[in-house]
Amino acid sequence: MSTEFRFCPQCATPLALIGQQEDSGFVERLRCPACGYTHWNNPTPVLGAIVELEGHILLARNAAWPGKMYGLITGFMEAGETPEEGIRREIAEETSLSVDALSLVAVHDFQRMNQVIITYHARAHGEVRLSPELVDYKLMKPEEVLCWRAGTGLALAQWLRQQGHEPVFREDIAR
Repeated sequence: MSTEFRFCPQCATPLALIGQQEDSGFVERLRCPACGYTHWNNPTPVLGAIVELEGHILLARNAAWPGKMYGLITGFMEAGETPEEGIRREIAEETSLSVDALSLVAVHDFQRMNQVIITYHARAHGEVRLSPELVDYKLMKPEEVLCWRAGTGLALAQWLRQQGHEPVFREDIAR
């Protein structure tokens, strides 16, 4: 989901889909016909974490999600922080857990949301206390976790394979 830009942030003229020759060839983008501003609409980096707590994987349910879907801890980077710092912060903010070890699992595109997801495996310790953003969590053995066929679900499946578990996918969701 990208933010819909309709007006130039520099001069308030309505943006138009205008083609232009770029290094990669002829490309149409939202551009301002008055001042030349270009809305690039680049993907947003999002951080994800496969949080391991005492040998179990923590899956959480976001308050904004419909139904009873559970997923990985995710969040946006803040200006001035590395992806590693950002995911440590997100885990602490959303679960109150401290991260002992962190390793990169995968980078996946999530085109439906115009995002690039950078997923880490995080070994954590502490007592889970959820932020108001999350309404529930569950701890599951890695071999019991069901994956989904998009975004962080693909990274989770990749990590499970690396751990010697063949992932099982939920067919009723594709987030």
